[in-house]
Amino acid sequence: MRVMVMDKYGKFPLRSTEIPFPAAGEHDVLVEIHAASVNPLDLLVRDGKINVLLKYDMPHVLGYDLAGVVIQAGRRVTKFKVGDEVYGRSSKGGTFAEYVSVNEDDIALKPRNLTFEEAASIPLVGLTSYQVLHEKLKLKAGQKVLIQAGSGGVGTFAIQLAKAMGLYVATTTSEAGAKLVESLGADRIINYKTEQFDTLLQDYDAVFDTKGGETLEKAFKMVKKQGQIVSVVGPPNARFGEEERVGFVKTNLFRLVARKITKLENKYEVKYSFLFMKPSGKQLEMLTKWIENDKIKPVIDRIYPFEDTQKAIEHSESGRAKGKIIVKIK
Repeated sequence: MRVMVMDKYGKFPLRSTEIPFPAAGEHDVLVEIHAASVNPLDLLVRDGKINVLLKYDMPHVLGYDLAGVVIQAGRRVTKFKVGDEVYGRSSKGGTFAEYVSVNEDDIALKPRNLTFEEAASIPLVGLTSYQVLHEKLKLKAGQKVLIQAGSGGVGTFAIQLAKAMGLYVATTTSEAGAKLVESLGADRIINYKTEQFDTLLQDYDAVFDTKGGETLEKAFKMVKKQGQIVSVVGPPNARFGEEERVGFVKTNLFRLVARKITKLENKYEVKYSFLFMKPSGKQLEMLTKWIENDKIKPVIDRIYPFEDTQKAIEHSESGRAKGKIIVKIK
């Protein structure tokens, strides 16, 4: 089968090649992939920036999101049958490919009102948004949240989910993305090129950080005491290490790496958490209900043919995408 592989860590082009057909384990389904999508995670994995969390043998097939059709089910699979249209996030990667073997717990039936390309845009950003807003922040209707980079892949989904939850949503974007985030329901729009969100916004209940660095550090200034910040790109801290049971050595490494953020936590009395999203077919089923009820709609920036996967990666790296970048495989 055709795949797109990385041969080593670093900013090297993906290579098209043929590898053997994947085998499906007893709890796995074999999916013929119709579409996949590009995420910042792909760039982080390619560049070796999260080896402490994810490290692969080379060559490695990149890609995590998928939408396609089940063509084979393992003997202990109970949730799916051959012919089912599904979508999900592969815990092992490998979705820039014609086929992938994936655990049945990591996928769900594709929303009936979406194309394969639209469905492929959802899993990683949808699960990330759900796990940040519901599981980490546990926000209630009427509370105020800042969602960074609202016109990006995660942001476009997170804004819609937050509004479906009844939250007041502020977001940052450029002038070019303002109309898009307004159409998604954002209540307050900050032009990050000309305005400073940390001086314009005050006493927010929470921040959903997708930028990290100085932007993350500034967020502490505009969150109320006992408020929360969750980042998907900032440094993992000791709390994350303890929760994930990564061991003494890694937990202490995280404590060291996040020491500046920990000082800001203590100074402003704001809780900081790092989230590394986990695949979940059950959570996708919940997202499907919102999608099929037209509460949340996919936002797609551009669709590339499979042979142009490297161009899709480069477009993602440019930071200019408004919504998700899709790779059409079938």
